[in-house]
Amino acid sequence: MSLPKLHVAVLMGGWSHERSVSLMSGEGVAKALESKGHKVTRIDMDRNVALRLSEAAPDVVFNALHGAPGEDGTVQGMMDLMGLTYTHSGLATSVIAIDKELTKQALVPHGIPMPGGRIVASEDLYTGDPLPRPYVLKPVNEGSSVGVAIVMDESNYGNPIRRDAAGPWQEFDHLLAEPYIRGRELTTAVIGDRSLLVTELKPKSGFYDFDSKYTDGLTEHVCPAEIPDEIAQACKDLALRAHRLLGCKGTSRSDFRWDDTQGVEGLFLLETNTQPGMTPLSLVPEQARACGMEYADLVEAIIAEALEDARAKRAAGAVKGAE
Repeated sequence: MSLPKLHVAVLMGGWSHERSVSLMSGEGVAKALESKGHKVTRIDMDRNVALRLSEAAPDVVFNALHGAPGEDGTVQGMMDLMGLTYTHSGLATSVIAIDKELTKQALVPHGIPMPGGRIVASEDLYTGDPLPRPYVLKPVNEGSSVGVAIVMDESNYGNPIRRDAAGPWQEFDHLLAEPYIRGRELTTAVIGDRSLLVTELKPKSGFYDFDSKYTDGLTEHVCPAEIPDEIAQACKDLALRAHRLLGCKGTSRSDFRWDDTQGVEGLFLLETNTQPGMTPLSLVPEQARACGMEYADLVEAIIAEALEDARAKRAAGAVKGAE
């Protein structure tokens, strides 16, 4: 693949819980593009982001934001109104995929196995459990395991949960409660229309939380995962199906839990991330590298799909206008 020399605005930072990760992703992308000879404008998103993008007038925007408002459809809608070409998923896909409950509604009817569960008010946790223990509490629309808690027994948060328990749910009015799936943490990346590999994530302690994701040495990445071929293929098939059903563009990453005592029946998709990290510890670049694609080539591949998608939309619009 060979791209013409482009002016790329790399949109990063913002004000979500994942700001620090986004800055690392964005800087990595910017340096990779510069190594390929592209002109890069770095934009740390603030409330004047529309003006700054308009002044930059890039050929394409690389969206390296994580979390709201860069991953939930807000920024996508703004860039659609501005007529900008940008990487990763569009407005509708972003709105659905960042919301774990909407994602289930979109995928489960098509046979994608996902955990059950329900939305609960955080205040209600102090009067009783929403599900039989063990269960997982997570914000409905955050990524990178922000705000996730595993309620195992009386020892960690009390029973019922104590108000003075230092739980991450205290920042959120409502949470998704899901049954805890014992077993192994797996993840699969999709680039374009191709699923890559399966990585098993082995945190050195606790579970694969925010610190385990982004602190070097806290999690072992086994890539490719040492799992049966049947499970690896199932992960790749489900990740690609989720990518297509949600309408993802560029790249996505689907995360799984696998109860290895249950075979393929123990495999559940947890979520599909439409803007996975691009940091030195991130999983998509790691899988791409294992498949022979270097980081800078991965960045260009994501941009190439965005440009092709924009061309296809313009062509479709021209045809419709001529009718």
